[in-house]
Amino acid sequence: MDITDAQWKIIKPLIKEPKPREDGRGRERIEPRSILNGILWILKTGARWQDLPDRYPSYQSCHR
Repeated sequence: MDITDAQWKIIKPLIKEPKPREDGRGRERIEPRSILNGILWILKTGARWQDLPDRYPSYQSCHR
C-alpha cells in the first residue's frame, strides 16, 4: 500500500524533516514518504516488522 501523490501533498507539510548531524555520523537519510509507506503496509497487513517487504526501507528504520 503506497500513498498517492495527492495524499503525499497533503501529508508532507506535517512531517518534520530531521536536521543532519554536524559531525556527519548517524543513519543515512531515508525519504519520509517511503518510511510512511512501510508503516502503512504494517498497519494494513498486521504483519511483523521483520516481514516488511524489501521495497520499503529496513524495518529498523521504519519502526523508529
